[in-house]
Amino acid sequence: MVLNFAHRGSLTEAPENTLSSIKKAVAHKAKGIELDVQLTKDNHLVVIHDHRFKRFNKNYGLVQAYTLAEIKQIDVGSSFSKEFAGEPLATLAEILEIVPRNTILNIEIKNIPVIYPGIEETLIHCLAEHDRMDHILISSFDHVALKKVQELDPDIPIGMLFYYRLLEPWKYAKNSGLRVASIHPNVVYTDKAFIAACHRYGYKVFPFTVNRMSQYRKLVEWGVDGVFSNNPEIFTQS
Repeated sequence: MVLNFAHRGSLTEAPENTLSSIKKAVAHKAKGIELDVQLTKDNHLVVIHDHRFKRFNKNYGLVQAYTLAEIKQIDVGSSFSKEFAGEPLATLAEILEIVPRNTILNIEIKNIPVIYPGIEETLIHCLAEHDRMDHILISSFDHVALKKVQELDPDIPIGMLFYYRLLEPWKYAKNSGLRVASIHPNVVYTDKAFIAACHRYGYKVFPFTVNRMSQYRKLVEWGVDGVFSNNPEIFTQS
């Protein structure tokens, strides 16, 4: 079965990484949902992709400079449409309360270029506190963070994110010493040979971000294990 992830929830229908966006993805019966976590000034996991708020037309500083209470006062919904005016960012804890337990959550640690000391411990503690240690995949471009996750809990599946075109990333993953479950490459260089090589080394392949149905069909034909997509027509496929 191909496992597709709703990228930051259903971001074409609601402001990304908000409760509304996640609820839209759940309503579509998405088998997987991807979201991004960072730490607030007072050490809460807030769900946001960028390290600043410019994506939401807000001229604030870094996420880490604000407490959760301060961030909850920031209206991110109105940048999407009047329908969502007043909607704030969500916390991971809030999202864990609404996502069905059989939905796989890919939680990306956004640890570059801002490094959040201790985010790995905070994340695992949050998951344990909400009894959500199953159906979880933790990914990051920061492979040191993935190493810390594995040291804290070797049973949590981890996914290695790669943005640039590297030489034989499947060999890098194998030589990293990590028990990598999946490789998450940029779709622009994901082809049949790349997928086959990853599979030979025992890794699933989940490219980002696949929004065209024609591109998705080609990847499935090549044997991809799933994709991250903004397109409900794709992320509801299985």
